[in-house]
Amino acid sequence: MSRIGLAPIEVPQGVEITVGDENTVTVKGTLGTLTQKVNGAIKIEQKDGTLELVRENEQKQTKAYHGLYRSLLNNMITGVSKGWEKKLELVGVGYRASNNGQELELSLGFSHNVVFLLPEEIKIETVTERGKNPLVTLKSYDKQLIGQVAAKIRSLRKPEPYKGKGIRFVGEQIRRKAGKSAAKK
Repeated sequence: MSRIGLAPIEVPQGVEITVGDENTVTVKGTLGTLTQKVNGAIKIEQKDGTLELVRENEQKQTKAYHGLYRSLLNNMITGVSKGWEKKLELVGVGYRASNNGQELELSLGFSHNVVFLLPEEIKIETVTERGKNPLVTLKSYDKQLIGQVAAKIRSLRKPEPYKGKGIRFVGEQIRRKAGKSAAKK
C-alpha cells in the first residue's frame, strides 16, 4: 500500500492546475509552468484546494506509480510556488567560480577553465569570499532539471577521498581515507 500516494497535495494560492487529455497535468504558478504526463492507471481528482491521486487497481506496478506521480506533482507545485535551490561548494586551492549571465566559468586545477552553459530555467549566483570556499547557488522551479544540472557540475571534479578536494553539495559528508603510512625504519 502506497502511503505517499494516499496523502493529498495542498495547492497554495496562485497555483493553477489543469488536467488535459491523456492524463497530462499542467501546473502554472508565479515562477513558471511545468507539465507531466501521468500513467492512465492513476486518476487525478481536484477538490477544494487539494489534489488527490486515485489508482484504478491494486497491482504492484500501479501502487508504485501512485507514490511516484504523487511525489512528482507535489514537487511541481512546490517548484512553481516557492522554487528549488541547490548550493555547490568548491573545495581546493585555486578553485574559483564566476558567472556571466547563463555561463558558469570554473577554475578547477585543469590546464584550462571549464565553461558550463546553463539552461534558461536556472538562475545562477556565485559568491567568492576571502578565506572561504567559493559557492555556486542554482535556483529554479524545476526540481528534476536543477538536480541534473547540479550533478553534472559536480561531476566535473568529484570530491576525492584523501584531501576532500573537488565540487560538493553544501552539507555533503565525504568519506575520507587514510593516506599512506609513514615508511618503516
